[in-house]
Amino acid sequence: MNQEEKRALIMEFEKNRQMLAGVAQQKHQLSVQLEVMKLSVEELDKTTEKQVYKAVGNVLIPKSTEEMKKELQEKIESTDLRVKTVEKQEESLLKKLNSIKSKVEGSEKEESEDEDKKDKKSKK
Repeated sequence: MNQEEKRALIMEFEKNRQMLAGVAQQKHQLSVQLEVMKLSVEELDKTTEKQVYKAVGNVLIPKSTEEMKKELQEKIESTDLRVKTVEKQEESLLKKLNSIKSKVEGSEKEESEDEDKKDKKSKK
């Protein structure tokens, strides 16, 4: 592998590493949102109130507790799917990074072996 190919692989590795960081951040944000929604449903289960208020922008809108629970459950399902999709992206990027890493390390090992052979020949 020549220096140009190696440089291109390293640049691709860095790009994928940055993408992985973005995906990990997105996964964390979605996980936090998911936990908040689950806690909200738990609180709705505990309440004896028939009506609650939903914040829409700067306005509070009255909604029945059951409607609100149903809406939150749907959001939980959709967010959970998004988390799973992001996890698949994360896995894919990790595999790609490991593949690139092994290619670069393999080429460095070959270069090192070639230099060792040259050194042994020059010593004779």
